[in-house]
Amino acid sequence: MDITILGIESSCDDTSAAVLRNTTMLSNVIASQSVHVKYGGVIPELASRAHQQNIIPVIDTALKEAGVSPDKLDAIAFTRGPGLLGSLMVGVSFAKGLSISHNIPMVEVNHLQGHIMSHFIDLPDRTLPHPAFPFLCLLVSGGHTQIVRVDSPYDMQIIGSTIDDAAGEAFDKCAKVMNLPYPGGPVIDKLAHEGDASAFRFAKPRIEGYGYSFSGLKTSFLYTVRDRVAEDADFIEKNKADLCAALQKTIVDILLDKLIRASKDTGIRDIAIAGGVSANSGLRERVVAEGEKRGWRTFLPEFKFTTDNAAMIALSGYYRYMNNEFSTLDVAPAARI
Repeated sequence: MDITILGIESSCDDTSAAVLRNTTMLSNVIASQSVHVKYGGVIPELASRAHQQNIIPVIDTALKEAGVSPDKLDAIAFTRGPGLLGSLMVGVSFAKGLSISHNIPMVEVNHLQGHIMSHFIDLPDRTLPHPAFPFLCLLVSGGHTQIVRVDSPYDMQIIGSTIDDAAGEAFDKCAKVMNLPYPGGPVIDKLAHEGDASAFRFAKPRIEGYGYSFSGLKTSFLYTVRDRVAEDADFIEKNKADLCAALQKTIVDILLDKLIRASKDTGIRDIAIAGGVSANSGLRERVVAEGEKRGWRTFLPEFKFTTDNAAMIALSGYYRYMNNEFSTLDVAPAARI
């Protein structure tokens, strides 16, 4: 029997709705919020207001594109957390209202697990390659950097995590130092192709196990730029591409060092990446190169599944539905899970 699920994602600054039939995506609609650009970061209050404005038209469009009416839905999957509390509240509240009005069961989803499970989304015209269990997933985003051992859709273990800044935060904060627009990651990625990665060297952390740290790198970058600007006011403008290339290489080196170690220690050779930073070309190229050298099967998400999207929420919700994991109406959003 086919299962049709509506996914709702509102954890940060993207309002998204998607419809899946089993694991096949029928629609995936995303409304991004440009209001945050001038502030250099996401403003929680503005994000929640924008979600309130966007959620009805986004869900309506997703249902129409899929050719599915609410009474044909088998479940509503929604992001419970982690994320911005006000933003999450909009999605959770709408899911409850839709559930009550059409008597549709609800399934709560962990946003980060959704990113990991995005590797199992199929498209109407083709089946994408899927990793085999168990696999390791390097989850990298603006707020999280983790290595996750995935034994099944229901069994995931974080074996490494950042102790301070996430990789995405490092990109954004260093971009701000260079007066680059927000979000900084994509801009740095673009400029890195024009620069010399060996022109500068930045500090790398020494953290035991599979843990990450990016605060030292951020400080090293800040002092390098500050000291050079003191000598030459135009230093940043003259060396922007080289700074971006060296910064990106350093972050990728840090990420891959622990991922390689985790693969060696666990013997797992199916390696995936997920999250917003998984769109970074330097990271994608390096993962593929290491995979060829080390005999990995590597899995890179399609670019449309690297950002926050409801298709991954619906997909994760599908597995929870099949496992009879349903939510009650007293469920509350959780900024941290």
